[in-house]
Amino acid sequence: MADPASPRRVRPLLAMGLAGATGLGRPLLSFGFILMLWFFVTAAGLVPEQIFPSPLSVWQAGVEMAENGTLATDLAVSMRRAATGFAIGSVLGVTLGLLTGRVALVRALLNPFLTLLRPIPAIALVPVAIVWFGIGEGSKYFVVSYTVFLTVWFNTHHGMEYIPEIYLRASRSLGASRQREFLTVVIPAAAPHIVAGLRLGVALAFLSLVAAELSGASSGLGYRLQEARQYIRTDRMFALLILLGALGACVDLLVRWAGRKLVHWQQG
Repeated sequence: MADPASPRRVRPLLAMGLAGATGLGRPLLSFGFILMLWFFVTAAGLVPEQIFPSPLSVWQAGVEMAENGTLATDLAVSMRRAATGFAIGSVLGVTLGLLTGRVALVRALLNPFLTLLRPIPAIALVPVAIVWFGIGEGSKYFVVSYTVFLTVWFNTHHGMEYIPEIYLRASRSLGASRQREFLTVVIPAAAPHIVAGLRLGVALAFLSLVAAELSGASSGLGYRLQEARQYIRTDRMFALLILLGALGACVDLLVRWAGRKLVHWQQG
């Protein structure tokens, strides 16, 4: 009878454990190195504290904002704006990307115009959004959804354009209808590109959100950054920037995990 703890069975488990530890150790090593470098630069007095605060000052500023309640309030407001804008932009981007990728008339009518819009940065639309929607939530939703929409549309359209022709020929030779071919061949083949567009859209949602909140807002992380700049509170600015980076990374990991679960066939 085979030993359940035989080397043949233990080795794969050890390999998986080492791989997981290595995957976690690399970012920890990187963050630890940057934190140590940051500490030494500020401790040596190479840069004035008011311009480049120490890690301890940034930590204390973050704790201060958390204790007085402004951090939680601004975080909730910004997350709501980012989530709403991302939802609107991603739904519109995927829908229109599927249409421009498969319908020649829609592609001919809209592609040149959408290609012209892509280089326009989100911050350039903030004045227009304020004129159209006022300084309320509508202007923030518009700026975020606009940025996400163009990114998701481009990736979806790109994925639809480059579906291998052999997939389509095989489905037609098997007698699949146009609708069945679209649902079971076209969309699954383009799904990895769509997921990639959604991941990029998450990062751009936070980027455009800060641009929208820097003007015409009275709450949110972007507004708090602008307020900290006015009072030259670089410690608060660093704390808010670190929080934004951590939020973006966490949401990106969530989208990546969901994409792997939903589009499992791309792992091969």
